[in-house]
Amino acid sequence: MSLPDTGTAARLAGVGTAVPDTSYSQRELLDLLAVTDPRVRSLFLNSAIERRGLTLPAAGPDGSRAVETQGELLRKHTEQGLLLGRRAVENCLADTGARLSDVRHLCCVTSTGFLTPGFSALLIKEMGLDVDCSRLDVVGMGCNAGLNALGAVTGWARTHPGELALLVCVEVCSAAYVFDGTMRSSVVNSLFGDGAAAVAVTAPGGGGPAAGGAPAPALLRFSSRIIPDAADAMRYDWDEGHGKFSFWLDPDIPYVVGAHAEAALGRLLHGTGLLASDIGHWVVHSGGKKVVDSVRVNLGLTRHDVRHTTGVLRDHGNLSSGSFLFSYQRLASEGAVRPGDLGVLMTMGPGSTIEMALARW
Repeated sequence: MSLPDTGTAARLAGVGTAVPDTSYSQRELLDLLAVTDPRVRSLFLNSAIERRGLTLPAAGPDGSRAVETQGELLRKHTEQGLLLGRRAVENCLADTGARLSDVRHLCCVTSTGFLTPGFSALLIKEMGLDVDCSRLDVVGMGCNAGLNALGAVTGWARTHPGELALLVCVEVCSAAYVFDGTMRSSVVNSLFGDGAAAVAVTAPGGGGPAAGGAPAPALLRFSSRIIPDAADAMRYDWDEGHGKFSFWLDPDIPYVVGAHAEAALGRLLHGTGLLASDIGHWVVHSGGKKVVDSVRVNLGLTRHDVRHTTGVLRDHGNLSSGSFLFSYQRLASEGAVRPGDLGVLMTMGPGSTIEMALARW
């Protein structure tokens, strides 16, 4: 099996991101939430995260943070999601050199809330996109969903050559928080941040240079690997005790993902004649310090290989489905890629799943 012709492949033509106006250091969050448990404080302070953009509940008269109802959390998800999604789209179009009227397909991804109509319809109305714009909403898949959706958007672009498609990942993780002081909720609360990311996809030939003047990478193939034995290891489900939805992460997730990373890469490269050593650039989901370290060790990557991933984790935390696009934006703006370079995009999430894509600049 040979690689597809890059001249006819769909390409990433531009990228844009957005985070909330309010951000907090890990220590500031501990103080704001009056966390005194040394185990929880250690979890926050040893996470390799320095700051995260979050939309926190208002402080009460005594300075404590109000407990938000599920309805209030869903409203925050919608309102903040629209704000961040719009900014990400505007930044992406500016990077692409395109106009709103150029957008012919809009795919929106989210896992931090539920709403109908979805973000695609709301953004079309909010931003004044063409009412004939085709659309897709991918809801509830989790941190891996950005690459799942990119596969679908790439398929659309291939059958609509010369037309512009946008993938928008909108994650208001603070709309899925439960503050109860337990280690279960503290793992989540120490990790995730709010953010949105958008990427433009066109075929054939792309739409010119990507961010930072780098060549636009062609998306050559995708692969997916599910780990059924770990189906319950990452969940966003109903917490009866709190009367709201909440995340749950199994402590063994980093090791489960790491143990299957090599097989997932093997599937992606199967039949291409390529080896892991042929990959010059790695865009990996910033799932958490232990997750990134486990993937790095199991794939034989260097710290330099995952520098953008760890940088996003440091500056924003885990941004769920849009994390890999934040890392891609840093790579694109760095100016390190050259025509002909190969890259792998990698996300991990509930299922448990590992998603990958092979790109060539």
